[in-house]
Amino acid sequence: MTILVVEVHDACDLMPKDGHGSASPYVEVDFDEQKQRTQTKPHELNPIWNEKLVFNVRNPRDLPNKTIEVVVYNDRKGGQHKNFLGCVKISGISVPLLSDSEAIDPQRYPLDKRGPFSHVKGDVALKIYAAHDGSHPPPPPPPNAGNIETEATPVFQEIKTTMLQEDVIDDHEKKKKKKNKDKEVRTFHTIGTATAAPAPPVSTGFGFQPQVMKEKAPTVETRTDFARAGPPTAMNMQMPRQNPEFLLVETSPPVAARMRYRGWDKMASTYDLVEQMHYLYVSVVKARDLPVMDVSGSLDPYVEVKLGNYKGKTKYLEKNQSPVWEQIFAFAKDRLQSNLLEVTVKDKDFGKDDFVGRVFFDLSEVPLRVPPDSPLAPQWYILEDKKGIKTRGEIMLAVWMGTQADESFPEAWHSDAHDISHTNLSNTRSKVYFSPKLYYLRVHVIEAQDLVPSDRGRMPDVYVKVQLGNQLRVTKPSQMRTINPIWNDELIFVASEPFEDFIIVSVEDRIGQGKDEILGRVILSVRDVPTRLEAHKLPDPRWLNLLRPSFIEEGDKKKDKFSSKILLCLCLDAGYHVLDESTHFSSDLQPSSKHLRKQKIGILELGILSARNLLPLKGKDGRTTDAYCVSKYGNKWVRTRTILDTLNPRWNEQYTWDVYDPCTVITIGVFDNCHINGSKEDARDQRIGKVRIRLSTLETDRIYTHYYPLLVLTHSGLKKHGELHLALRFTCTAWVNMLAHYGKPLLPKMHYYHPISVRHIDWLRHQAMQIVAARLARSEPPLRREAVEYMLDVDYHMWSLRRSKANVHRMMSMLSGVTAVCKWFNDICYWRNPITTCLVHVLFFILVCYPELILPTIFLYLFVIGLWNYRFRPRHPPHMDTRLSQADNAHPDELDEEFDTFPASRPSDIVRMRYDRMRSVAGRVQTVVGDLASQGERAQALLSWRDPRATAIFILFSLIGAVLIYVTLFQVVAVLVGLYVLRHPRFRSRMPSVPVNFFKRLPSRADMLL
Repeated sequence: MTILVVEVHDACDLMPKDGHGSASPYVEVDFDEQKQRTQTKPHELNPIWNEKLVFNVRNPRDLPNKTIEVVVYNDRKGGQHKNFLGCVKISGISVPLLSDSEAIDPQRYPLDKRGPFSHVKGDVALKIYAAHDGSHPPPPPPPNAGNIETEATPVFQEIKTTMLQEDVIDDHEKKKKKKNKDKEVRTFHTIGTATAAPAPPVSTGFGFQPQVMKEKAPTVETRTDFARAGPPTAMNMQMPRQNPEFLLVETSPPVAARMRYRGWDKMASTYDLVEQMHYLYVSVVKARDLPVMDVSGSLDPYVEVKLGNYKGKTKYLEKNQSPVWEQIFAFAKDRLQSNLLEVTVKDKDFGKDDFVGRVFFDLSEVPLRVPPDSPLAPQWYILEDKKGIKTRGEIMLAVWMGTQADESFPEAWHSDAHDISHTNLSNTRSKVYFSPKLYYLRVHVIEAQDLVPSDRGRMPDVYVKVQLGNQLRVTKPSQMRTINPIWNDELIFVASEPFEDFIIVSVEDRIGQGKDEILGRVILSVRDVPTRLEAHKLPDPRWLNLLRPSFIEEGDKKKDKFSSKILLCLCLDAGYHVLDESTHFSSDLQPSSKHLRKQKIGILELGILSARNLLPLKGKDGRTTDAYCVSKYGNKWVRTRTILDTLNPRWNEQYTWDVYDPCTVITIGVFDNCHINGSKEDARDQRIGKVRIRLSTLETDRIYTHYYPLLVLTHSGLKKHGELHLALRFTCTAWVNMLAHYGKPLLPKMHYYHPISVRHIDWLRHQAMQIVAARLARSEPPLRREAVEYMLDVDYHMWSLRRSKANVHRMMSMLSGVTAVCKWFNDICYWRNPITTCLVHVLFFILVCYPELILPTIFLYLFVIGLWNYRFRPRHPPHMDTRLSQADNAHPDELDEEFDTFPASRPSDIVRMRYDRMRSVAGRVQTVVGDLASQGERAQALLSWRDPRATAIFILFSLIGAVLIYVTLFQVVAVLVGLYVLRHPRFRSRMPSVPVNFFKRLPSRADMLL
């Protein structure tokens, strides 16, 4: 006897239904009039059942025609009532036999809706197979089988929906309709069998097959994130949901802000979003009256602070008996290995360092100090020799127990960095940075007079070159060759405070190919340029003397009696916001001038708690990972300390920003520090991952604590480098101002009064990024260029086929709502559901009789929909969506092209293949644009008399329509039109209507193209 086994493993991300943000789900399986269900998992949105349900198969030959229906319900009142959470329908033709099947893993199925008004999300993991009675279930796969990628037979691959699959769906739907007309047809999924069909070629673009790969069969990457049951053939166009591994994980860390809500008192510190970490602080200030240890009568003292196996040293000072160190050491309390602290003064020597004296401290007697308590005053301690006898010399110390909220924490030497030299110690400390204040410098080159070319017999071909720092712009050549040229060209640069750069304006004559002659030059300081705050007129232009290069080099030794002149208008525009990051996720929208800035509306608090499961990025060096975090919001950058050689670092550092606009984004990046002991100077810190959070998606005064996946897209594909634990809170201090921001423009008004072209904005953004990266790289410790560029997304605007496909899918997703409405209206017109169509008729008649109810009905409908969707609002902050980014299924060649340099550095055959692919994609876009243009030209042809007969018919029909509508009541016309549109299918024809035929016959200008 044959049996059907359905193993229900788990479900993920189910829709909350109990009104408290949770659900009590169970699974009900229906097969061949046999129903079985699992146990109920109370208050769980990610339940795990691991239950096996067995069904009898009466006729094995009829199994391919059967359907397995799996429904997830929310259990209410002990099974008396239930809520629908989603369903999956699986065709029996895809169920493998145990004798024919190898080891299979559970396959994840996205839950489907029951109707158009169902709110469903999440997926369920099932293992379905048929077996003969008495046989054993298939053995589990080896533990590492999920990490092996093969090229022979993929276990999961994405293929295009073919006509054969559509025929299968149509045949099955027809059979279902014959059995039960009232029963709605659902989406079917299939489970792969062991015998896989030949893999289709992998598309590297929008359906374009590269010709370079003809000789070798294309390899298909194994997809291990959703299915392991063999190569399934998807019979629907629904995309699988995002891999649960890439989702957020909500946490409840023991932070003070959460504990306070549970009845605890808030700790006396502003660090209430991070876990409290205790440290033993030792402040070594100075020493006096130290004895001489060398024969030469000198002393090179330093201090060694030792606690268990941890040992820290100060710098040694040459020939100084009263040294001043002023250095602080911090030992983590959870890593203390001894109850005795030893502070020893030693003399630096060529061989063994000499012992000068020491002081011991019992940790049980060390006082506790938590800010805002005043700093602990250091005290003088008399040194002891090795026998414990008081000796000559004193040392000033302060020893206390504190937390990471202590003001000494950022500058302290930490015990977890005990093997770092003093030179590289600063590279591991936490710091706060500020971006330089940026301005747009506008240079309006108007004209020049009395130019003197070297060759008096020819008219010069003159242009102006303007340079500011590393920025170089050139005007267009003058339209007329003359010694009094006119350009009237405007150039824009990015200037930064303090204004130390100079503006170099050169007038050059283009003599020949690659040969230019400088006719004159003027050098101006940026500090002398006037500032423009508002959108009023520009400052008055100025005539400036052009000096020949020889006079510039000689300086004031010679006085030129005659000089050419140039008319310039220069100003610093302080009313703009200088964009140094993409406007899609900008963190600052304030103008450059502080006088034009708005008041703050709130406070953003970020707690960087920890990270887990980081990848070892220094495995070749015998280390794991030296991780640190960088956060940017507005012009304030923060960098945490570096936790050395661990895959699970714990920072527990908290930072605060003032918020001026709620529609901004904070960015947090994690990097591997490659500038510790033994590192090369040109080493680059490696990226571990990045998180972006938009403030407008956060609820005010709510604490968000989640693990965010750290995802990085590399040449080899998408990789998860670990998870970052963050705590976030947005506090609003001015509700009225915050709500008023939603009606104000996003950028300062100068961007709208005098807009800058998109072409210039991209170039200026790149220059601003370079200025910010160069300035922060000169800090101490430096915030390195690679980290700044990664945080600012320098290469965001570069071409990427993966990103282009993601944008196309975003567009299709946006239009899916319009498509659903059109499909719903089409079903109404064709009477698919007679009851709904009758109700629509009644509503239509009411609106025709009372047209004043149309707009109130629309707005009331929008209000009801918004109120209904409030129950299903997002509970978590947004994060990187791999499915939306097309990152988890990107082809390796697409990624290689995305990470290629500009200009391309790949071999010519690969570049040629990518160019052909680009031409194919552009050809499809060209066709779509041409079709849209043709439709618009046909509409214009209605009245243009290009087709005289068509235009005559149209204007005659318009005249008749005008007369009929004038003599007839509007309600009567509306009713007749509505009844015609909603007429029964019996009165419809499969042929296109007369207006459609007439429109398609109108001429377009496509036949005029060459």
